[in-house]
Amino acid sequence: MTNQYTWEQTIEFIRTQPEFKELVELAYFEKELPLNVERYLKSEEFAAIKQKIKQYAPTAKSILDIGSGNGITSIAFALSGYNVITVEPDPSTTIGAGAIRILKEYYKLTNLEVYEAFAEEINFETNNFDIVFARQCMHHAYDLSKFVAEMSRVLKPNGMFFTVRDHVVFNESDKAWFLKNHPLQKFYGGENAFNSKEYRQAITDAGLSLKEEIKYYDSVINYFPQTIEEIKKLKLKAIHATKYGRIAALIPTIRERRIAIATEQLEKDIPGRMYSYIAIK
Repeated sequence: MTNQYTWEQTIEFIRTQPEFKELVELAYFEKELPLNVERYLKSEEFAAIKQKIKQYAPTAKSILDIGSGNGITSIAFALSGYNVITVEPDPSTTIGAGAIRILKEYYKLTNLEVYEAFAEEINFETNNFDIVFARQCMHHAYDLSKFVAEMSRVLKPNGMFFTVRDHVVFNESDKAWFLKNHPLQKFYGGENAFNSKEYRQAITDAGLSLKEEIKYYDSVINYFPQTIEEIKKLKLKAIHATKYGRIAALIPTIRERRIAIATEQLEKDIPGRMYSYIAIK
């Protein structure tokens, strides 16, 4: 089976397959749409995202949510009190704009608007939003530079560009390895990834000031559904495995350096490891 399905058909298919049960749950692909939202609202990932927003955009009121799939982020932000406009090109009631409209009605939200469009082709006014947010979306851009430039255009001065969980590859062979190992790529063939330099270059070329490149093991935003505690144990185990590791783990300055080195090595074992980016206009 190779690229036989659309994205909607892929999700509908894996819901019927026992081997994908855990993925469906952890990736918020459940058929019961409100269940996905409730799980996301309680996740460590969303808690960490809210902390970053509080840090960089504490007075923000409006959010443009790009490529929001079945709407877990759009609904979560709206339920958190933000005025949200969401842009999703897929009209699907399973995994696209149709699903978001169902959830909007379910939660009786008046502070959420839904549009169907590609991120590179939105038609909103310049300097319009306090935050532009994208979860697992930027790596799907058909034109990365145009994608980020358009996000920058609609962002207010001093506004926050926040893109999370984007696949990062080191080179073409690493990208091929990622695509081969992605559990759903064989069904719909729609996955993609860029390298760190390409993301950073697109952001700065768009006139944004890059504040953080959050690598995979830097935050639960990226490595969720693994927990913060699980990753702490993993990092300590990696340090202890090195020469004089147990001693190094007791000395803060050495420990932090060893953790950085250890996590760089650990990242290499994660196909298409995910990074997040924060920039200010």
